Amino acid sequence: MSVPPESVIPPPPSEPPMAGGPSAEERQWAMFAHLSALVGVIIPLGSIIGPLVIWLIKKDTMPFVNDQGKEALNFNITVGIAAVVSWILCFILIGFLLLAVLAVGWVVFVIIATIKANEGTTYRYPFTLRLVS
Repeated sequence: MSVPPESVIPPPPSEPPMAGGPSAEERQWAMFAHLSALVGVIIPLGSIIGPLVIWLIKKDTMPFVNDQGKEALNFNITVGIAAVVSWILCFILIGFLLLAVLAVGWVVFVIIATIKANEGTTYRYPFTLRLVS
């Protein structure tokens, strides 16, 4: 038995952006700004270059990406500074532990920020130096 086409329920419309909230495109670019930091796993300084490029390209046209791009950039600069300090401390052996903790924390916070940006929520990384404002 076939169902007549008139009785088929149409799919729900895509979620409209909240009034005054970031659009779907802004949320996507903000998510990319956070995720682009993972390029640093492959390319040296990629964790700083990725968010920097996205922020520079979209900062004038998308306010949410401007905010989240700066946040991702500041966090990754802070992690870079902490990695250099931890590497220096490897000569007294404590640096190896610090580098491991830093790496795990970096990945966890990047994932959290990516999820929040996709939801349209501004995210502030903890322990971040706000160098780019």
